[in-house]
Amino acid sequence: MREGLALKLKYNLLMLFLLMLCLHKSNCNPSEYQQEQGSALSESSIEPILPAASPSVEPQPFLPSLAPSPLTPFTNKSVPRLSGLCKLSFSAAESMISMASVDCLANFAPYLANVMCCPQLQATIEVLLGQTSKETGFLALDGTLAKHCLSDVEQILSSRGASDDLQHLCSIHPSKLTEASCPIRDVKDFESSVDSSKLLMACEKIDLVNECCTQRCQNAISEAAKKIALSGYGVSSMDGAHNINEQGSRIDDCESIVRRWLARKLELSTSKKVLRGISNCKLNQDCPLTFPDIHNVSTNCGSEANNVTACCVSVDKYVSHLQKQSFTTNLQALNCASSLGVKLQKANITKNLYSVCHVSLKDFSLQESGCLLPSLPSDATFDLSSGISFVCDLNDNIAAPWPSTNQLPSSSCNKTTKLPALPAAASGHSGPHGKWLAFALLFTALLALATLI
Repeated sequence: MREGLALKLKYNLLMLFLLMLCLHKSNCNPSEYQQEQGSALSESSIEPILPAASPSVEPQPFLPSLAPSPLTPFTNKSVPRLSGLCKLSFSAAESMISMASVDCLANFAPYLANVMCCPQLQATIEVLLGQTSKETGFLALDGTLAKHCLSDVEQILSSRGASDDLQHLCSIHPSKLTEASCPIRDVKDFESSVDSSKLLMACEKIDLVNECCTQRCQNAISEAAKKIALSGYGVSSMDGAHNINEQGSRIDDCESIVRRWLARKLELSTSKKVLRGISNCKLNQDCPLTFPDIHNVSTNCGSEANNVTACCVSVDKYVSHLQKQSFTTNLQALNCASSLGVKLQKANITKNLYSVCHVSLKDFSLQESGCLLPSLPSDATFDLSSGISFVCDLNDNIAAPWPSTNQLPSSSCNKTTKLPALPAAASGHSGPHGKWLAFALLFTALLALATLI
């Protein structure tokens, strides 16, 4: 047994050494390594086909949609253990499932959870429910089936290399597959209660760049949700201050029903665009980072402190804790900079620490070289030659704005700092993207090394 562990340790260290050598020389060709190790994976060109529903007998192994890269040998691959009770139309959402398995790749999922993984997982579940309603006539599952189906979704994703802790990571529970408190789940009842043509018109040609400000599709969804939330209850039963929380919860649950109906009616690619687009509008309004105590910064940078070096050292140490948490989008980083700035101002720090200590927006995202993800929805990619990668803008070196007052900005639509919706790397310049790819692989290598310690 010791010999086996020693052999595995040597193999992983060898893989790590080869990867670091590739990054240093910048001329590594993973395909050559693959040919030496065997060409079974590269010769396979069969596209994965998921069952229309969970089989009642022992499932056959799935062919992974994305084969594991030789640069990431620790990626998990297994046969999913399905319940045999879930009737979701998995085959109808194959592309969504494949994308979710990449966006939620096990080693990256915690760092991409708020910007890629969880939004894609939520969209995938809503598409599954919407597509399945074409056969069942219902936009929600009952509690028992919801539990089995959510487990099956997680099993399928995990078998393709995704994290096996997505329910906890993304706070998705079986109730998210039911109608919850919304009074309508039947497609016929839904379509008789709302102006479906108006809803489709508002969302089928969504403008991702302007939707977060115009809220054309979001307002249509909210209007439809309010109508079905009131269905069967009467306006008076929803009135009164004591029912405000109940109203909000019911409308939220009904908005989920509306999104599933849209996923039923729209083409798959359009459904993804709509669901991910409105999801990004919400996540870009928040800062996903957790701020530690600012005592050391306030002590070294307060009005009575005159040592700029000591001040900036404490700021750098503080920011370094933020840089270990999560990737953020441009707008999220702006919100985080504003939130921290207000927090520091309330601690009686009046000088612009961002300017004095050269803090940029990139400092509010996961670090090595620094990466801000685009404010529009984006996904990771995964292939044999490059492993996992995603686009970020290494040329976008925007200084973090110090808030003018101790109040947070009211709306991202009113922000004066200009941020690109798409990063410069997406314009065809291979340099920044290549640099980020190297960082992505190095980050993967460090994760691999962590598993050996």
